Amino acid sequence: MSSESTIPPPSSVIFARGVIARLAVWATLRLAVQEGWGGPDSAAKRTWLASVIVDSFEEQIPAPDDQYVEEQLLQIMADEFETVIEDGSAETVAQDIVKIWDETRIGKQALVLQFEELAEKVKGKRPNAQEKVVSDDEGDWEDDDGEDDEDEDEAPRLLEHPPPRPPPREPEVDEDGFTMVKGKGQR
Repeated sequence: MSSESTIPPPSSVIFARGVIARLAVWATLRLAVQEGWGGPDSAAKRTWLASVIVDSFEEQIPAPDDQYVEEQLLQIMADEFETVIEDGSAETVAQDIVKIWDETRIGKQALVLQFEELAEKVKGKRPNAQEKVVSDDEGDWEDDDGEDDEDEDEAPRLLEHPPPRPPPREPEVDEDGFTMVKGKGQR
């Protein structure tokens, strides 16, 4: 075995697991993969995206900040999935990835395990493009009791339009040429 094929440190493996799990719960990316916005290799592109992020943290000193990661996410989503993200979800994902990096550097795994648990819950489920976006300002997911974590980073809710009105009725004209007037309840 050559020295180039050494096993990465445990913190790097845990960080990579965390990035993969965080990307797996990002509704925008889930939808892009499911709908094939990145072509037939959409799932492979998601894996590649995770590796690009992990590599940037492993290779850069100092480690990238959340703005750098957000720009990476936005650029790759635009280039590979032809998707422009304007809902703020990339910022939240980037912040979470930086938190995962910081925690795994000091030996903590709790955040990674939480994202892996969430990823397992959403696995195989169809992403809902109509779910509400939950921003950090509305409530940090770490502080709540664990309910409805799936709503985080979902695409904005589409506006519902009222059902179309029936066409107006033709006025009734009697045999003398007078228009009949009827009350609301007598239609």
